[in-house]
Amino acid sequence: AARSLEYQPATTVVGTVLALRSVQLRNELAGRVVESALVPGAIVDAGALLVAFDVSVEAAEVEAQRARAALADTVLERLKRAAESHGASALDVDRARAERDVAQAEVARLAAIVERKTIKAPFRARVGMADVHPGQYLDAGTELTTLQGIDDVVHVDFSVAQAVAAALVVGGRVEITPSGAAEPSAAEIVAIDARVDVRTRSAWVRAKLAAPALAPGSSVRVRVPIGAARDAVAIPVSALRRGPAGDHVFVIAQDASGQTRAHVRAVDSGTVIGDEVVAESGLADGERVAASGSFKLREGVLVQIAPPAAAQPAASGAAATSDAAAAR
Repeated sequence: AARSLEYQPATTVVGTVLALRSVQLRNELAGRVVESALVPGAIVDAGALLVAFDVSVEAAEVEAQRARAALADTVLERLKRAAESHGASALDVDRARAERDVAQAEVARLAAIVERKTIKAPFRARVGMADVHPGQYLDAGTELTTLQGIDDVVHVDFSVAQAVAAALVVGGRVEITPSGAAEPSAAEIVAIDARVDVRTRSAWVRAKLAAPALAPGSSVRVRVPIGAARDAVAIPVSALRRGPAGDHVFVIAQDASGQTRAHVRAVDSGTVIGDEVVAESGLADGERVAASGSFKLREGVLVQIAPPAAAQPAASGAAATSDAAAAR
């Protein structure tokens, strides 16, 4: 029999998993690699050394410049004391102070170069493919690897028609089913693109899913609700017949003489849920529909209602002797 349920119309699209944090790791400065800790697939903590370039020249320059800065500071202090007894002019003091500041700034500049040639992990992440070895000379901007953040949640991006996107809200829910998973997981919409693609008339939506094991770049199925939930009825999938005139079922009911007959009823079918299909219109809760043997029926035919376990044998016997067929 048809049973009532609250039905949420929805559309299913393909989504792409994205890490919350993801970067393409590149070197800012050219140089020779002296150390590489990039192991594809390895997990690294924030601040871990990944690639170190040769900084021997820069390190020596830093030490030399620190010595110059120290000398400039000493000269400045002496001129300050001399100025107190009018042994040095204010201009001499200002010039010495400027030379000290320039020397200290040069130390900071060289130290920054050394730091930029030592590449560390910006966050806890999984290392992608890498082919970096000590001794290699790399130009500035060479891609070293990719880093995919290790977090408790992932993002899933998917595209929906503009009419569907217009009904979605940040904080709303969608259902996401990873490849190979039997059951969907609830995800929260965290962003909706402000633009609609002029070619596809669709908009991008981003959801947040608590599934850290999903690999970035993998595909998932996303069930997106359309409009508000409404009352509908569900029937066995085997009861739904399709034809040139549209979807229909055979409703089993008694006529005025008390005989049980099958009558064609047009329905609007919706989503398949397990072994049932939603009939959005055309049926009422509790109406009997033919499931087993429905392919044998025609309008007004007499039917014999058989128990589920004996439905098929009863249908075969009835069909051989009369115009009856089993129904459920």
